[in-house]
Amino acid sequence: MTALEEKWLELADIKDELAVRDWFMGTSGNLAIKVTDAPLEFLVTASGKDKKKRTKEDFLLVDASGKPAEETPLKPSAETLLHCAVYSETAAGCSLHIHTVANNVISELYGDDGKIDFQGQELIKAFDLWEEDALLSIPIIPNYADIPRLAEEFRQHLNTDKGAVLIRNHGITVWGKDGFEAKKLLEACEFLFQYQLMLNQIYSK
Repeated sequence: MTALEEKWLELADIKDELAVRDWFMGTSGNLAIKVTDAPLEFLVTASGKDKKKRTKEDFLLVDASGKPAEETPLKPSAETLLHCAVYSETAAGCSLHIHTVANNVISELYGDDGKIDFQGQELIKAFDLWEEDALLSIPIIPNYADIPRLAEEFRQHLNTDKGAVLIRNHGITVWGKDGFEAKKLLEACEFLFQYQLMLNQIYSK
């Protein structure tokens, strides 16, 4: 099995698992996994596909600029430039972008603050924050309709090889060294968002 085939299967398995969670409503969301470093090439989800189904046209190979690396009728996902930024600025091997009700509501509630902080929560350990007083701060950036502008704003927060950024009323992008780590971070974030929303609801009564 070639490296490309291995990465394809790894990303397809992640897609299947996230689809079971209903994290791809209305064909939203996109996933990417690095295949080679030199030249930089990665697989990314094709635009407009039903991610609850597994087909031979789920992903396409793109280069460092997000352009198809080989001739194909498929079109890369709209947010491919976000993945380009991840792989150009960090050593990450996988990046995941999904839209959920929880992450959209959290991004709106805390958007004016430009971030949401979590402290004293067990699941921040997914980010290797083990100290008792450790703080996880997730940036929230504006949802610019112009994707290159959005990518440049997003790029400002790519200062570690694993992390997460919320786009206000749009979704979350996480990245990690491989598919397992990226999925772990995504799951941790979604747990924390749902926890915070439930906590806010209790406190508002």
